[in-house]
Amino acid sequence: MNPVYATNGCIQNGSIAPRRGDVMTDQLPVHVTVVIPTRNEEAAIVDTIRSIPNDGWCKKLDFLIVDGNSSDRTRELAEQEGAWVVLEPRKGYGRAYRTGFALAPGEIIVTLDADCTYPGEEVPGLVRKLVEENLKFITCDRLRRAEEGAMSGLHGFGNWGLSVTARMLFWYGIHDSQSGMWVFWKDIMENEKMRPTHDGMPLSEEMKINARRCYGRKKAIEVSVPYRIRVGDAEINTWGDGWLNFRFLFAKRLGINRTRSEWGPDENTQV
Repeated sequence: MNPVYATNGCIQNGSIAPRRGDVMTDQLPVHVTVVIPTRNEEAAIVDTIRSIPNDGWCKKLDFLIVDGNSSDRTRELAEQEGAWVVLEPRKGYGRAYRTGFALAPGEIIVTLDADCTYPGEEVPGLVRKLVEENLKFITCDRLRRAEEGAMSGLHGFGNWGLSVTARMLFWYGIHDSQSGMWVFWKDIMENEKMRPTHDGMPLSEEMKINARRCYGRKKAIEVSVPYRIRVGDAEINTWGDGWLNFRFLFAKRLGINRTRSEWGPDENTQV
């Protein structure tokens, strides 16, 4: 079912995305927390937060920033936007999410990167889809609708190679194994088999594998969304992260991946 807005929406490839300032006429009775991992994202953190409509489309919307010890003004700017900022000294993209998922106060969690690459305006429609279609997990496919220049040739090839490898190993039907935009009910993380184990970039592919294993293709679905040119400098190691992701897929397939840190914050996490 498409959401209904009090004013005209922006039509994007057949879907309706709300403009900032549009008001949904049918409020969703859910508390949504947007979890965003950051490290030196001052160039885009404000626009990332503001890209998600905050006009009453859900009962409550809040933002949880899990920061990996940024040396710029990321934390300050996020706090000025009303976000709850948590400082996580333990390193890693996956570590930030494993802390954020445990701390998020909302009953629905939305994730995206802090670089304006993911379409924040799609969030209300995705949450509505999760709720009204009785889904457990949505992952967003960037590859089919990526804007020109959003990925370099090397990154595009790497994403394709990892996604093909994941489909061959797990036969789970996910087109974009590396996407970092997900929408899901927080309580699915009470299932130990759903919880991701990795503190690094492989957490992204692990989330999708676990979701399909736990909930199948009818409850854990993939939806295509736009993907845009990054704002700010990337903090990833192209070759190192690519190789780490590749190795993890085989470790996961063989069942030899292990959790090396505790779920959630520890005594050094500043909440």
